Amino acid sequence: MIETKVIISIPEGKLRDYIDGTIRVDTPEEYVRQTVEKRLINEHKYSKEQIKIEYGVQMGSGKKRADIVIFPKDSTAEEMKDQDNIWLVIECKKEAVKPTDKNNGVEQMKSYMAACGNCEWGMWTNGMHKEVWRRVRNEQGKYIYEEFNDIPSADGTTDEHERPNRNTLIKAYEDNLLFTFKTCHNIIYVNEGLQKQPAFFEFLKIIFCKIHDERNLLEPVEFFTTSKERNYKDGQASVYKRISKIFEDVKKRHGQIFDKSDEIKLAPRTVTYLVAELQKYALLTTNIDIKGKAYEEIVGANLRGDRGEFFTPRNVMKMAVAMINPKETERVLDSSCGTGGFVVTAMTAVIDSLRERMESQYGEEEGWNADVRKAFNDKISEIASENYFGFDINPDLVKATKMNMVMNNDGSGNILQLNSLLPPQEWEEETKKKLAKALGISASDIRNHKSLAHFDIIVTNPPFGSKIPIKDQQILEQFDIAYIWNKDENGNWFKTDRLQSSVPPEQLFIERIIQLLKEGGRTAIVLPDSILGAPGLEYIRHWLIKNTKIIASVDLHADAFQPRNGTQCSILFLQKKTKAEIADEEKSRQIIDYDIFMTMIDHIGHDKRGGKIFKRDEKGNIVMIEVEELVKEKDADGNLIARKEITQEKIVNDQTIHVADVFSKWKAKQGIAW
Repeated sequence: MIETKVIISIPEGKLRDYIDGTIRVDTPEEYVRQTVEKRLINEHKYSKEQIKIEYGVQMGSGKKRADIVIFPKDSTAEEMKDQDNIWLVIECKKEAVKPTDKNNGVEQMKSYMAACGNCEWGMWTNGMHKEVWRRVRNEQGKYIYEEFNDIPSADGTTDEHERPNRNTLIKAYEDNLLFTFKTCHNIIYVNEGLQKQPAFFEFLKIIFCKIHDERNLLEPVEFFTTSKERNYKDGQASVYKRISKIFEDVKKRHGQIFDKSDEIKLAPRTVTYLVAELQKYALLTTNIDIKGKAYEEIVGANLRGDRGEFFTPRNVMKMAVAMINPKETERVLDSSCGTGGFVVTAMTAVIDSLRERMESQYGEEEGWNADVRKAFNDKISEIASENYFGFDINPDLVKATKMNMVMNNDGSGNILQLNSLLPPQEWEEETKKKLAKALGISASDIRNHKSLAHFDIIVTNPPFGSKIPIKDQQILEQFDIAYIWNKDENGNWFKTDRLQSSVPPEQLFIERIIQLLKEGGRTAIVLPDSILGAPGLEYIRHWLIKNTKIIASVDLHADAFQPRNGTQCSILFLQKKTKAEIADEEKSRQIIDYDIFMTMIDHIGHDKRGGKIFKRDEKGNIVMIEVEELVKEKDADGNLIARKEITQEKIVNDQTIHVADVFSKWKAKQGIAW
């Protein structure tokens, strides 16, 4: 049951408070507060009625405003007028403010707690760092503050003594996972002093342990720390031992990612703090977009290379995958996989259809028992290992892709470090063996560029640019496009026997992708517009028309890859012709006439700086919609319950979400089966 309605227009630079509906100025501090508010409602299950925003607290002779206060459930309006009835205080600051700040740090929050006679809990956060304190009386009757992992949920449960229950693990909501990932990275940086890259990979070891523990459905949760363990050295040592034991199992399961000698190189204190941040979430069942945004942002900040790499925006990837429409039995490759966005998105589309089939048989996913969920996860792992492939020259990105696959789809697929433009006879023997085994062929079958046609679908954004040209003759001679082309007296293109001195990589990737496709296979390639329009590259277009059927061309907005790259790009959708089709056309000297789907994306959803662009009403105000949804989930006892979840969001001005539907209708009229 979903009800959607436009509720209000928001003036420029303002936002609508999630709890009380007040129009507020959109500031970095306010962004943190709104994220916390959404978490209170959707993760901690508090009701909006028991929460007050900007609550005036009497402090001696003056009054100060606490960002968020929570009263006990069923408090009356009269009781809420008395600050002594406040149960929990939350202070939100912008990222630049430190918890040790004299006026705006944790001590400010504690002063609010002290001024509210019965306040038991307090939380301070700047989005990157969070501290939670409980005010209790000691044996001498004096108030002291004890640090905890997190505030209690609406039912009053805390992590003081017990390990978490699998049924109480929660899906991350909106930007909270991104906040959590940033916090974790910050914890490693502050406590360990590691450089970005090693810090990132240590963090991902912990993520793997978390996911591995989630998979262990029939066993008690092992990925946890109680607050008491977190606060004492021997407790931290226990947590480290517990997580290290999980990591031993991770290494056995993911030998292609971790060496046998790998260990968690973080101090027990750091590991414990990371576990405290992550333990409440159910990463495997959290929405793919939420995980993808968090993962890709932190990968981009730590692993971005300089080989012409720029990662494809999520909305563009989703559009391309929806248009290419992968099926469960089809073999999918990204030949320049980066962090794995295209592979993950393609596999997610297939998993969604698998989930629908299983829900028709076993009911809604939230109600599945452990056996059904295990069967679902096993099927995903099987699909990943048989049908999903990624190549990239950058070993760090290969590792990041494998981890992305595991985090999002529970299977790392066949992600190989490979310069896919190299002649196959120069590929490393071990890489060739791994690929051949996954393809169900012999390594000796991968002989040269003419023996690569094993994939049904390729979705990719190859590296491009004149700054990284390919000059190696052994590489160039594999490709028709790498030769010099001339026109005969009739204006027809023909290939000479002379190689060009250098060729931009994206031009070679076009031909390599067609070599990798089976006959009739299809591809979606992100390409610079020069290939489609530059007069000097007409011979490439001639080659494409001869060897492929051009199905569609989507002209992307100039800001599609901003803020990091301003190259004007399109996505080209091609289907590889069969040898028979090419022979028939050569014989008749006539290309069969057909229609091509063409469209332009005028609104990509963000500006040159990467900031989101939202839809506006006729007065120029930003439009916000409210969606009320009935969410089903399990309670602590494993019973399926339903609750209303209300989301409020601005509508991103993004046309990519409409293209696949229009394309699907066009495809049906053209009689295109896939």
